[in-house]
Amino acid sequence: MPRIARLETFANEFVCFVRLTTDEGQVGWGQTSTYNADITATIFHRQVAPWALGADALDIGALISLIEAREHKYPGSYRCRAMAGLDTAMWDLKGKLAGKPVVELLGGQARRLRAYASSMKRDITPEEEAARLVRLRDEQGFDAFKWRVAAECGGDVDEWPGRTEAIIPTVARALGPSVAKLVDANSGFSPKRAIEVGRLLEAEGISHYEEPCPYWKLEQTREVTEALDLDVTGGEQDWDLATWQRMIDMRAVDIVQPDVMYMGGLTRTLEVVKMAATAGLPCTPHSANLSLVTICTMHLLGAIPNAGKYLEFSIEGPDYYPWQDGLFLGDPYAVDGGTIQIPQGPGWGVEINPEWLETATYQKSEISR
Repeated sequence: MPRIARLETFANEFVCFVRLTTDEGQVGWGQTSTYNADITATIFHRQVAPWALGADALDIGALISLIEAREHKYPGSYRCRAMAGLDTAMWDLKGKLAGKPVVELLGGQARRLRAYASSMKRDITPEEEAARLVRLRDEQGFDAFKWRVAAECGGDVDEWPGRTEAIIPTVARALGPSVAKLVDANSGFSPKRAIEVGRLLEAEGISHYEEPCPYWKLEQTREVTEALDLDVTGGEQDWDLATWQRMIDMRAVDIVQPDVMYMGGLTRTLEVVKMAATAGLPCTPHSANLSLVTICTMHLLGAIPNAGKYLEFSIEGPDYYPWQDGLFLGDPYAVDGGTIQIPQGPGWGVEINPEWLETATYQKSEISR
């Protein structure tokens, strides 16, 4: 039974990769959640690594549960963001030792996934957004797109006056009737305003309405869900399993959207998937950047029985997310006809770029000899 002997982090402000090494010399790679990742690396070594060193390197669920119990006074998002680095490294190790991609460990297959092209921009005019999404439709074959309405946590104040009313029909009509259309309000509206906007969405054939109200106010989201015919979705920010159970039991949303990294890794995300499956709800996870989170999400979607229609795939490049550049060797995110291949190699099936690692801040925790 291999045991965890060393845990190393390679971090900057945005990304923190984790390298797990066993007492037998086997290696697995994972990642904590993005953003403030340098802070998360400190938490990882202070509150995650001490409980993991010496533990069974393959019993992922038991170790994650142990850390939750030992760190019970710190049950928040920041602890989960750090635990994701350990969980994902353990899954990578497990796949490598079995000689299988993680998707196969979960009972799925490394197939191609339909993706929706996900825009993160609000500082863009409706006409400019429509033009770039149409270009992606024609050049890369995407047949599903998501764009932004409202202002993030905007309290009914739009990014600029009239933007939401303008961008909904402009983009929807430019993309045409054969394309699936999704929008994200990022907690921007009150229920009354969210329902008004929802009627506009339905009139333009938009089928997915993400996080219309402040995500922490589940009753408000449920009010919108009950008023509209299109799918109201949410959950990307949530990490607490009790909150997830409440959200699902009260039918606050039609589709659940856990984020593997915000959740604390694949193991805890699978708990949400099971809750949703029991309730008959599909799961379309949040994966809004091209770090390891989207790779992990691809493996998840290739295996779960209640997978949603598509993978969220960020279309933002170096102009918006310069920190994404050079994370991996090769291109694990090659798009062909609007679809992306789940990596077929062992574990996550990707290799972290050694040149990127050399630029990162390094920390290590290991068993004392």
